[in-house]
Amino acid sequence: MVKCSDLLKGLTYECVKGSVDVAVSEVINDSRKAVEDCLFVCIEGANFDGHSAAAEVVGRGARVLVVSRTVSLPKDAAVTVIRVADTRYAMAFIAANYYGNPADSMKIIGVTGTKGKTTTAYLVKYILEKAGYRVGLVGTIEAIIGDRVIPALNTTPEALTLQRYFREMKDAGCEVAVMEASSQGFMLHRTQGFVFDYGIFTNIEPDHIGPNEHADFEDYVACKAMLFRQCRVGIVNCDDKHWQDIIRNHTCRIETYGFSEEADLRASDLKLVTGAGFLGIDFKVSGLLDMEIETDIPGKFSAYNALTAIAICRHFGVKEEDIKRALAGATVKGRIEMVRVSEDFTLMIDYAHNAMALESLLTTLREYHPNRLVCLFGCGGNRSKLRRYEMGEVSGRLADLSIITSDNPRFEEPQDIIEDIKTGIARTSGQYVEICDRREAIRYAITHGRKGDIIVLAGKGHEDYQEIKGKKYPMDERVLIKEILEELKQG
Repeated sequence: MVKCSDLLKGLTYECVKGSVDVAVSEVINDSRKAVEDCLFVCIEGANFDGHSAAAEVVGRGARVLVVSRTVSLPKDAAVTVIRVADTRYAMAFIAANYYGNPADSMKIIGVTGTKGKTTTAYLVKYILEKAGYRVGLVGTIEAIIGDRVIPALNTTPEALTLQRYFREMKDAGCEVAVMEASSQGFMLHRTQGFVFDYGIFTNIEPDHIGPNEHADFEDYVACKAMLFRQCRVGIVNCDDKHWQDIIRNHTCRIETYGFSEEADLRASDLKLVTGAGFLGIDFKVSGLLDMEIETDIPGKFSAYNALTAIAICRHFGVKEEDIKRALAGATVKGRIEMVRVSEDFTLMIDYAHNAMALESLLTTLREYHPNRLVCLFGCGGNRSKLRRYEMGEVSGRLADLSIITSDNPRFEEPQDIIEDIKTGIARTSGQYVEICDRREAIRYAITHGRKGDIIVLAGKGHEDYQEIKGKKYPMDERVLIKEILEELKQG
């Protein structure tokens, strides 16, 4: 049990009923999980307003309600009611206090941006662990706490979940937590209640704009910029044209990185490297550090991701040789992840699942001058048809051959989705084949690979399932590739 007043530390509030001296057993924000003596935070969500469940949770034994407006309760309800301006904001502080403010005794790294968050977070984790640190991770793919891997529902989880992860990381001996900090996470105050030691900005482009996300690009930028009023040191990509907007009104110390001569940490002399079945980059680092970097991750944006990781890890006293050694062998699941299948051509798996990401990926791979650039992809069901037209057009324009297949059809027919993709490809002169079964499409790509080809399996990335008619079936492209190669070996 913990005293209510202790949970409210750091908040401005009004106790409109009862006393803050009561003790509570748990903190929850899901009315279905209400238990005896709990504190219930009334959250106004997209589909349900917790204020409407106030009487219900009190009937199930809730001892404290945290509200932002008047709620209807029985006159004899023995409950404490705390009123705050914003219950989401309050929940972040309550959660941090409930779990003992674990972030205060770890180094917390927050990575924000439109692209590169996931790769950067994993690179940082990889480098720091090679240097002897114990590192937890919270991101788009998963949360990693010691040996535990927890699949992610949101890039930045709700404050109660995030603080629980921090507590578990601390208890597992983690010294550092690196997390992807999404614009939604900032907008919904999930990252309040603690201070990031390092805040990192990768880049920003129009994205996540719509009825349930951001009203416009300005709002998207403003939410990303919140990180630099919640961190001690801000590390920003000064090559991005919006970087000055991102750090406007910042309260932290700022460092810059990029290819610009003005950057504090600079990359230059970028060289594309091609080998038997792999692609990579070499570049020189100067400014705050001076070293040569070689990685097996292709493309200029990979140089940015690596440079971002270097900019962070130098603050942890990681030796230059350890950084170089770690980056030389680093891979990130589903992010330009190369899978060795042949000495003749290169095959990779990537999560690019919209037109912007696919165009960036294919444009980067074009710079390696492949014999053919082959793009295997599909589109998700129960999503905008416009995305299908756009992805079809991008692949038709940039790939020498598109292999159109199924992704997550959900409640749509896969062939109907393929027909929409073909509408986009028809706007180009690009060649394509359609193979509805994704496993057979991958088999086709492998068996028809030619010397010097680059083959991209786009859209699934880290996912290890295929969603059909409301059910998720196991499907990991790495497993499919292994099975196909074994079958081919056996003739």
